[in-house]
Formats: sequence, C-alpha cells, structure tokens
Amino acid sequence: MHCLLTALYFKQPLGLLAILEEESMFPKATDKSFEEKLKTNHLGKSSNFIKPKPPKPGQKEAHFAIVHYAGTVPYNLAGWLEKNKDPLNDTVVDQLKKSTNPLPVECFADHPGQSGGGDAKGGRGKKGGGFITVSSGYREQLANLMKTLNATQPHFIRCIVPNETKSPGVVEAPLIMHQLTCNGVLEGIRICRKGFPNRMPYPDFKHRYCILASRAMAAETEDKKAAGVCLDAVKMPEENYRLGHTKLFWRFANKGLWLIG
Repeated sequence: MHCLLTALYFKQPLGLLAILEEESMFPKATDKSFEEKLKTNHLGKSSNFIKPKPPKPGQKEAHFAIVHYAGTVPYNLAGWLEKNKDPLNDTVVDQLKKSTNPLPVECFADHPGQSGGGDAKGGRGKKGGGFITVSSGYREQLANLMKTLNATQPHFIRCIVPNETKSPGVVEAPLIMHQLTCNGVLEGIRICRKGFPNRMPYPDFKHRYCILASRAMAAETEDKKAAGVCLDAVKMPEENYRLGHTKLFWRFANKGLWLIG
C-alpha cells in the first residue's frame, strides 16, 4: 500500500485499513464485500477516493483509485483479505525457535510461539483472541515511523515510477516529469542553480583538497584563508564561490568545479 494512502486513512474509525482489519475477522467476507464496504464509506465522500479509469493494455483491472500528490494511482484489491490474515502456526514457530541454525532463531526471537504469551513486544502472536493481521502490524510500524520523523530532521529519497504497466526498460517521459514536478525536485534544482548548494566546513575542505596547493595551504594557520588560497591556485572564478564564516559555498557545473565538485 502507498504511504500517502495509509496516512489518509489509517487513523479513521472507518478508514481503509480499519475496514480491511474488520473484514479480515469475518469468515464469510470476500474481496467483493470488502470493495463494496470501501465504496460505501469513501466513494463520493472523500476527494482522494475515486472510481478507477479503464485499465491500459497490460494492466490489471483496478477496483478503486487514490488521488496522490504525484497523480492518481489505481489499486487492485484481489487477495487482500487472505494476505492480510497471514497466520503463522505457533507450533511451527516453536520448532523454528529450537533450530540449530542461528538465523531462524534470531528471526523469531520476539515471536511468543505456542509456549509463550501473546503479549511479547513486536511479536506476531494473538490479539484479542485472533491472529495479529498484516495491516495492524503495518499500522503500528507506521505510527512508530511517524513518531521518529516528528522527533528528527529526516531526509527523503524520491521514488520515481518509470511507467504505469510495470514493464522493464519502458520509460514514459511525461509521467516522470509529472512526478518530478509534483514532488518538488525541479523546484529544488531551480533554487540550487540560483544559489550555492554545495557547502563544506573549512577543516574538511582543507583536509580533502590540500593536495591542490599543499605548500601554500600549509603556510596558512586559518582554515578559511587556506581555502581561499586553494581556490586562487586553481583559478576558481569568484562568482562561483563564497567564503562563509565557517563553511565554503560553491555552485554546480561551472568551469573549474570538476576540481572540487
């Protein structure tokens, strides 16, 4: 499932994951009943939950679509209920925990198994008389992730979908440009080109690039002056760098930058 889809629905009482969890508990529930329940609670009531478009050649039939920031993503929910249950027999777990191979023992160390209790931290035991489902575990992981993100200053990796048919070697340029525009990459590049995106503390610069003007830099006692001497030695144009109080700032892709880029 997509992260944004989860962020939109996992906390709501009748959110997508809550409905998936509920339907997984009913023995007679089917993919069709799950689909109908989703549409009853969200279709026409949430702008992010819409009817899917007809599939393109090579694509599976979609049951619903989610409007994400980078475009509309169709979802096929076939088998979601069965995959969400994912039961693991406790007796099998006990055997794995007793293995002579240390790897499965470590993998199932937190699982209570048949001989353990059902409240082991991080375990896949029982919850309220039934198995812990995949969605409940995923929801807990997401909550821990959000807690970590709120307590730190995270950096993100942008994932780009090259085509909508999951075909190897196929690149749809308009689709990629749409994603780059929506997730701010192009705007970030534009901002970087107008400023000095590269920055490095003077001690690190001196340690890494002292070979470019070793004698002249060694004669300077201050790291900032040593950096200036190095840039003069490689004839770096003044418009391509700035000497800050504690760091050196420079631009991309200009003459001479291959020496320090």
